[in-house]
Amino acid sequence: MRTLSDQLRERIGADAVLTAPADIAPYLTDHRGLYHGRACAVVLPRAVEQVSQVLALCNERRIGVVPHGGNTSYCGGATPDESGRQIVLALARLDRIRAVDAAGFTLVAEAGCVLQTVQRAADDAERLFPLSLGSEGSCQIGGNLATNAGGTQVLRYGMMRDLVLGLEVVLADGRVLSSLTPLRKDNTGYDVKSLFLGSEGTLGVITAASLKLYPKIRSVATAFAAVADVQAAVDLLGELRERGADLVSSFELLPRIAVDLTTRHIPGVADPLGGSHTWYVLCELSSSRAEEPLAETLETALAAALERGKVLDAALAKSERDREAFWRLRESVPEAQRRDGASLKHDISVPVARLPEFVRQGSEWVRDHVPDGRLVAYGHVGDGNLHFNLNQAPGADPAAFLARAETVMRAIHDLVQAFGGSFSAEHGIGRLKVAELERYASAVELDLMRAIKRALDPNGILNPGKVLRAPGPRDRTPGTRDHAPGTRDRTPGTRDRSPEPRDEETS
Repeated sequence: MRTLSDQLRERIGADAVLTAPADIAPYLTDHRGLYHGRACAVVLPRAVEQVSQVLALCNERRIGVVPHGGNTSYCGGATPDESGRQIVLALARLDRIRAVDAAGFTLVAEAGCVLQTVQRAADDAERLFPLSLGSEGSCQIGGNLATNAGGTQVLRYGMMRDLVLGLEVVLADGRVLSSLTPLRKDNTGYDVKSLFLGSEGTLGVITAASLKLYPKIRSVATAFAAVADVQAAVDLLGELRERGADLVSSFELLPRIAVDLTTRHIPGVADPLGGSHTWYVLCELSSSRAEEPLAETLETALAAALERGKVLDAALAKSERDREAFWRLRESVPEAQRRDGASLKHDISVPVARLPEFVRQGSEWVRDHVPDGRLVAYGHVGDGNLHFNLNQAPGADPAAFLARAETVMRAIHDLVQAFGGSFSAEHGIGRLKVAELERYASAVELDLMRAIKRALDPNGILNPGKVLRAPGPRDRTPGTRDHAPGTRDRTPGTRDRSPEPRDEETS
């Protein structure tokens, strides 16, 4: 009897199917080292037709398929389970920019395109693709779409979902949904594409997308400012938006400990301001008009806040080198955290107006209940998204500190829920947060998600165990199986954890 690998090679070519242990090893461990899976093969298709053939075969044989992009997921979303009976579908070879329409402000890119490649293609056409992440040199568009990526410019341009006009998607049975429309107005029935954005490969495999472009940025003004507290940061954001309208593209919050960690552990990072302050913001205005007086707008707002005692000190970037130095500090925080020791990480969001009180209550809880931890709360305050992380205190036992993970996560996520927020702002659910989704989503939401999953993937082959658990007997559609072979989920609380997780944030 022919093996699955033999059948795959017959359909898409021998060079597109990897089975040797050394060849498939790079695809079996997630970015943070939390999960270490096994796979019977890694498949690297070169065209959507080959993706279709692979899924049709795997659906027929009830084999789990794990889509794999740049492997920058922080929730184990692109890692197979430990059974060795799933395949990894790596999309790196689908890396063409199919079309750029400068006049229509659109671009069509395949799923394997690295984000930075898409940014450059837009720039070459004198346009802007605004999604910007710390991992933009390695993450792929397919993964950005599948996780509804955020980043540093959500305040102005929105999440990845807001940047999509159309999709090409291969369904579980191999059928291809081809809707790469450049249309900005299209009210013909349900917005089907939205089902796949943020679904993490559990409903279909995205192979290409029609993306929105914007006018190229011609002028930028950037400042690094010390603020009295988180409330002062929120107030400053409001004033900047009143003065600059949609010119405010980024507004990041940083605590003093983030400055200390980056200047200590990351070569070339320096404190932009003298003295020590509790909180800082990194804010940026940008425009497609070269003559826009952005620096004056930013300086005026900061001066007014300085007079009121909301801003304590500030430095405006006088050159691109200054701007890059400010952003290097911000983007180095995750790496500095990793180098400093073990950490517990939480990707949360709350309404912007409630951020100050959330940070106050969260800080008090950490102080009272985690004496061997130090809070490192930073992130995209412009859209209410904080990386509410804890690093082990100097001299603390890493193992004992990490043993608190479940208790700390529960307390922080419960607090987030009380503030009307989200426990997963931009990193997705993956495998890591399946139980959290079950805890915090309403019964109606979960029922709808499961119904959609059953409708689009009745045999449960698409990224099994991610986002949703496989259905139990009462949830099962007649004639379908609960699990693809080898795809049973773990019992809650039995996740693999590395003693020292890696870099947490891509955005």
